[in-house]
Amino acid sequence: MNSLTGAYVPGDSPLHRLPAGAKLAALALACTALVLLRSPLALAMAGVVVAALYALARVGAAAAWAQVKPVRWFAVMLFGVQLVFAGPAAAAATTLRVVLAVALAGLVTLTTRSAAMMAALERLLSPVRFVGLDPFRLSLLLSLTIRSVPVVASLATRVREAQRARGVERSLRAFAVPLVVSSLRHADALGEALSARGLDDDD
Repeated sequence: MNSLTGAYVPGDSPLHRLPAGAKLAALALACTALVLLRSPLALAMAGVVVAALYALARVGAAAAWAQVKPVRWFAVMLFGVQLVFAGPAAAAATTLRVVLAVALAGLVTLTTRSAAMMAALERLLSPVRFVGLDPFRLSLLLSLTIRSVPVVASLATRVREAQRARGVERSLRAFAVPLVVSSLRHADALGEALSARGLDDDD
């Protein structure tokens, strides 16, 4: 399933060897901790920890940057809005909180095989059997959703760069139409890949 997005980076680091369930639980706890941290200094220290985790994972600078690159402009706009309405300290804290949460989620994706992530989610969702739902399909949906977010964000970045090259960066239509088309193509390719693996809706 990793070929569907290509986000996973093979490796033998301690984070790669950590069970998927433990990483998902740690991600939830870390994101909760980020919400509780208030000062920019504390969040900056958390950023040092996140950077150390990326170094420990040995996924490479390019893969690390690819996790936060799609949200860079959103982070700039978020900082600007918060700066106007909440002040510099709150703006820095909010922006750092979002960027670090995205980076942590990306780290889990980079160091966890899709099959392992799905298995962990399926175990977590096993109680839904009692209400007639299929844990496997739900875990597949959640896993693909997690992995599709950076894909769509990357598509948006490419479209925006193409807009700038054509000098139409202010045109909403020139941004929205190619993004929708690219997203639909990705969804179509994803559907074909799932169907080839016998995971379509006919079974």
